[in-house]
Amino acid sequence: MSDAPFDLEQFLPYRLNRATEYVSLQFAAHYRAAYDLTRPEWRTLAALGSRGRMTATQIGAHSAMHKTKVSRAVFSLEQRRWLKRQTDIEDRRVEHLELTPLGNRYYLELTGTARRYEQELLALLGKDTLEALSRGLASLEQAMKNRPPVLLPER
Repeated sequence: MSDAPFDLEQFLPYRLNRATEYVSLQFAAHYRAAYDLTRPEWRTLAALGSRGRMTATQIGAHSAMHKTKVSRAVFSLEQRRWLKRQTDIEDRRVEHLELTPLGNRYYLELTGTARRYEQELLALLGKDTLEALSRGLASLEQAMKNRPPVLLPER
């Protein structure tokens, strides 16, 4: 093990989280200003818009959100009449969620906003950098996808 001091600025999980926050917060400013959406609401809307009918549990797993955040987002989107719930006929504890026509309209508008934001990032980073970043993230996601958390022994 190295005797060099720990460099938080080079610690990959820290760097990924910080980069995610920078990018995510700037995009959030777009949809918050135009639609008064929170990040969990956007992520719920995006999951349903891109995947179709889902349960809250599936949304949480898809978007890595805690069930409480999903629940609040679902409630808020339902109040706006952007999504509807349907109780499963075989298991009444399960609710299927899907966008209403109004919710789908706003989802399509927001994906236009997302595409424009992606073009801003492309202009900022350049095509080669964005493609390299995308390949790197795909590799990391694939490597970590089914890997159980490993706790390293203390020394």
